[in-house]
Amino acid sequence: MAGDSTWWRRGAIYQIYPRSFADADGDGVGDLRGIVEHLDHLNDGTERSLGVEAIWLSPFYPSPMADFGYDVADYCDVDPAFGTLADFERLVEEAHRRGIKVVVDLVPNHTSDQHPWFRDSRAGRGSPRRDWYVWRDGRDGGRPPNDWASTFRAVGPAWTYDPASEQWYLHSFLPQQPDLNWDEPAVEEAIHDVMRFWLERGVDGFRIDVVQKLAKDPLLRDVVEGAPVPYEDWQPAIHERLRRLRAVVDEYPDRMLVGEVYLLDLERIVAYVNSGDELHLAHNFTFVHLPWRMEAFRAAIDGFEALASAAAWPAWFVANHDNPRVASRFDDDDQGPARARAVLLMLYALRGTPFVYQGEELGLPDAAIPPDRVVDVDGRDPERAPIPWRPPSEAGPGAGFTTGDPWLPLAAEAEELAAQRQSGDPRSTLALTRRLAWLRRGEPALQSGAQRSLDAGADLLAWVRTGDDGTALLAIVNFAARSRPFAGAPDLPPTAVLALSTDPDRAPGTLALETVTLGPGEALLLRL
Repeated sequence: MAGDSTWWRRGAIYQIYPRSFADADGDGVGDLRGIVEHLDHLNDGTERSLGVEAIWLSPFYPSPMADFGYDVADYCDVDPAFGTLADFERLVEEAHRRGIKVVVDLVPNHTSDQHPWFRDSRAGRGSPRRDWYVWRDGRDGGRPPNDWASTFRAVGPAWTYDPASEQWYLHSFLPQQPDLNWDEPAVEEAIHDVMRFWLERGVDGFRIDVVQKLAKDPLLRDVVEGAPVPYEDWQPAIHERLRRLRAVVDEYPDRMLVGEVYLLDLERIVAYVNSGDELHLAHNFTFVHLPWRMEAFRAAIDGFEALASAAAWPAWFVANHDNPRVASRFDDDDQGPARARAVLLMLYALRGTPFVYQGEELGLPDAAIPPDRVVDVDGRDPERAPIPWRPPSEAGPGAGFTTGDPWLPLAAEAEELAAQRQSGDPRSTLALTRRLAWLRRGEPALQSGAQRSLDAGADLLAWVRTGDDGTALLAIVNFAARSRPFAGAPDLPPTAVLALSTDPDRAPGTLALETVTLGPGEALLLRL
């Protein structure tokens, strides 16, 4: 759909994990006021910022924090650790003043076991809200109702027995996160009301957590080896429910839905965006799990395009709060941050919306977490380490994230990768990310232009973006650990002008395409 300038297609959506972004009150935990204080880093209207289109906030709702906010105890308030509802309203106001949209996490599959809804449900089999959650009798021998397992391996079965009512309740994650029963119409209506609560407060969209779990096999059948998991992506109910969620946001102008569709089947993922009346965007988890091989990335990118309807729009990400950082996954001692930098170019230059996890613009690696500091049940602490805003040598051990004791240790590289230090270095990953963002903002071809892949030679991923006005840009990424020559293409012009390289030592100017060679892990963007 060339020429579409919808905000959620134009530029990057930046994920903020509030606990780890910035702490304004010195208690060691990030908060909403801390986010406000750093909005200019995200977009101050100049090329000194990241020029983001929107921020996506991971949960900030009242919670016992068994799963650090994804166990929601109240959908319509702010946890005191993060501030107040007034702080949230100020955040929206300040973000909008800078042209930044605000997307918030919606967690509709489960609540905290401390949510009033579950407390009512657990009160007894006769409770009016008993059917708001999934309760079942067990099998013979005191066994759970079926063999479903929690997403968290350390938890084991996805069922917990309640002695008071002599039934089991379903939880796809922790026992403290009971699953809501979306077969009960009142549950769906309640979640719609939650959405309207935040839409009325100016949010611009929702990221829907584990959206594929909103419809499960009503017969609760056991898992059949080799078959799709029966407790997610149950059709056609899942798509009917998504259309109704979409209808709620469509009551308000210019709003958006993006879903965490944790399926490793590209065809099933694309089904969530192909109709044009469900999700606007679906996070592509086949992409985030790819090995560092050109053929794998080429298949994922071309595969989406082959399956997508005219209504579908890709969403690209390679890191988030649940997955290791790019610098730790793909880079090694020989190449330094080359691959992490190449991934940034890929995200900004591909047709689709780039989702950038906080700290990726700094090239942060995962932090080393000592055994006595581990807090997450599923091993996700390393990628959730706080952001180093200033060098610890100047700001103290909190590195500008906090004046107190950080809730998690910072990355060992905080001194050299701190945002303040990188901001003044034109060779830094932060400087590269800023250039990519503002290049995309100034090039309609990169925002909404058409895309075609090229056969560029061994280990080189290449594609051309073409705008409605005939402008064209060529992107090339070298997946090899050594230099690779660009093979060219017969329909390309003989020369191109360098728009950007991830190698700060590459000289600007006009290049003869037949002589272009990319260094190890280098990525180029060229104007044709």
